Amino acid sequence: MSYSDKHKIKTCTMQLPVRLLLGPGPSNLHPRVNQQLTSSMIGYTDANYYTVMDETMELMRYLFQTDNHFTIPISGAGTAAMETCVSNLIEPNDKVVCLVSGFFSDRIYQMAVRYGANILKVDKQWGSWFSLEEIESALQTHKPSLLTLVFGETSTGVKQQMEGVGELCHKYNCLLMVDCVAALGGVPFFVDQWKVDACYTGGQKCLSGPPGISPLTFSDAACKKIATRKTPVANWYLDTLLLGQYWCPEYNFADGKVVKSDPPPMRKYHHTTPANLIYALRESLILLVEEGLDNVWARHQAAAIQLYQGLESLGLKPFVNELNESSEKGGRLFSLTTVTIPEGVDGKMVMKYLLDNFNIEIAGGIGAFAGKVWRVGLMGFNANPSNVKLLISAMSDALKANGYNN
Repeated sequence: MSYSDKHKIKTCTMQLPVRLLLGPGPSNLHPRVNQQLTSSMIGYTDANYYTVMDETMELMRYLFQTDNHFTIPISGAGTAAMETCVSNLIEPNDKVVCLVSGFFSDRIYQMAVRYGANILKVDKQWGSWFSLEEIESALQTHKPSLLTLVFGETSTGVKQQMEGVGELCHKYNCLLMVDCVAALGGVPFFVDQWKVDACYTGGQKCLSGPPGISPLTFSDAACKKIATRKTPVANWYLDTLLLGQYWCPEYNFADGKVVKSDPPPMRKYHHTTPANLIYALRESLILLVEEGLDNVWARHQAAAIQLYQGLESLGLKPFVNELNESSEKGGRLFSLTTVTIPEGVDGKMVMKYLLDNFNIEIAGGIGAFAGKVWRVGLMGFNANPSNVKLLISAMSDALKANGYNN
């Protein structure tokens, strides 16, 4: 008897349902992005592939609104980009301030612990954001070399105030690291204007791209910190000094200069990059350029406001009460809304009803918000009026089926 017969291995064609993904990510792929996943495979030393790499980096600078030369995609999910920042910017005993008010800001803290940082963890109630006064107090108290925060917290639907944070970090000679996984490409964010030194996102959220490829950018100051480390980066796969030799060998980490030469510096192999994911990311960024960032941000905001109005008609409320439309202020995150589950309603049964009857996926709360909220994402390609209208109608049916009448 063969191994396949003994273990009854199935070899039938895989068939998956078509879902409308309105949770915290991933979002549905744009058709043009999806098409790139089947593009021709070429080798990682092919000159044509180098052209794709260079074009992708330039498109990412537009996404981040930065002139940072070191702006590359990390081969991995958003968490890999998070760990790239932590592992490269922290040496053992470095003083770090971690602002924690949600699941993913706490994940940054947990990583920083593993890399031996001397940490001041500033905890705040989930669903809130940090004031400039609180941030300055932490900087004065701990005198860190790095401050970490999450701009758009996926677990709570909160947008952190950014105006003035970078200035404070520069005042106290501190680098600023910001998680933008649930927000970048959907909510206004300005790396250079806000003096952010390290920033990253995931391809699968507001970019309508696939998971597994994650844009990241480092300022010259962050790169200099890495170049002058006393110890090697403890994570070989995510060592940006090594990654830089493949992605942008013309860039000098120590002085931030770009060396122009003919022929250009040779790229040094680091790992086999996920070519088709990079093709897809490049296409998602081209779509962003074609629509224009201002228009993309406005579309996400309009979809979110339509959602809030629809929720109100059902007697539902966003968990984050304060809505600030100004990009500089903290408040509700347009790309991801936490919705308070009404008393007496089984949140899981509502999600199951939406999935079984409408093929719509939303998510429940995690961590401190487990069982208390639904998380609704209107990200990228999915942030449009028809999807909001469909969701509100489906939610109405789901709530009635579970005995809720507002």
